[in-house]
Amino acid sequence: MSLADQYFAEPGSGRAPTAKGHFVDLPREVEPVMFVPGLEFRPALGEATMLNSVRFAPHTEAPVHSHDEEQLTLVVEGELEFDLDGEVRLLTPGMVAVVPANVPHGARTRDLPCHEYDVFNPPRRALLALRGQSLPKAAG
Repeated sequence: MSLADQYFAEPGSGRAPTAKGHFVDLPREVEPVMFVPGLEFRPALGEATMLNSVRFAPHTEAPVHSHDEEQLTLVVEGELEFDLDGEVRLLTPGMVAVVPANVPHGARTRDLPCHEYDVFNPPRRALLALRGQSLPKAAG
């Protein structure tokens, strides 16, 4: 059996789906949330996870903060100076910052803009609140 056969043949639990799947066109369907000038968030919400498309203009900062949700940050364009509990790295496309719950972190751009994706588990409550949304029942 090949690796592909092993990976894609994994059976589900047999339980009924807990929600209907859906598609989200982030740039066309989701209004951005702007916390500070030059920092734009467009979230897509699942039952227990949130994907957030984030665009930083040059010389824009997301201040050091922490939250109860785990976060993964993947840079796809540009570069991002990321502070992870005092350790600062310059992230370029393909690099990921893994941020456990309640760990202080922040980010800023230098001369280049940056497009990155944040994954939150569970979904980031503060972002949901600002959008007037709440956690889906399965995640809350």
